Amino acid sequence: MKNIFSILKLTAVTLVLFAVIYPLSIYGVAQLAPNQGKGETLSVNEKVIGYQKIGQKFDKSNYFWGRPSAVDYNAAGSAGSNKGPSNAEYLALVQKRIDTLLLVHPYLKKADIPSDMVTASGSGLDPNVSPQGALIQVKRIAKERKLDEAKVKALVESKINTAVVGPESVNVLELNIALDGLK
Repeated sequence: MKNIFSILKLTAVTLVLFAVIYPLSIYGVAQLAPNQGKGETLSVNEKVIGYQKIGQKFDKSNYFWGRPSAVDYNAAGSAGSNKGPSNAEYLALVQKRIDTLLLVHPYLKKADIPSDMVTASGSGLDPNVSPQGALIQVKRIAKERKLDEAKVKALVESKINTAVVGPESVNVLELNIALDGLK
């Protein structure tokens, strides 16, 4: 009986600690962060249209496409594919992505396709592509939107983020918002 009382006491203490005190303290700290811990949103005409740090699905031909996602851009289920580079199913999926890019961008050669355009990131929610990944899409987008190719290329180049550490990148949502602003 003595052990049961001790176990119940420990259960009650840990329940209060981890189900009440810890979540409330995290919530309190989040209120000090920009946007009260709700993430960095991007708005157009005061309407939130997306999150800057979470990849979103763009599959229309008149928009820049981001990296493929192993979780179909579901932020609640962030994950990679967990398939290695020698997995036959994974290789078939990558080949399908390559074939799709070559079909939609007939001016490309397989060697021109950057790896980030056919492989999902570890989280499946990468909001960025490499500058090369954005630049290979310029011709398609200029044609679809009836814009000057040089103007679209200049837009991409203006959106390249240079990091202190790590490779250059282009945020796809920011780029597509700016693209909608082009005349």
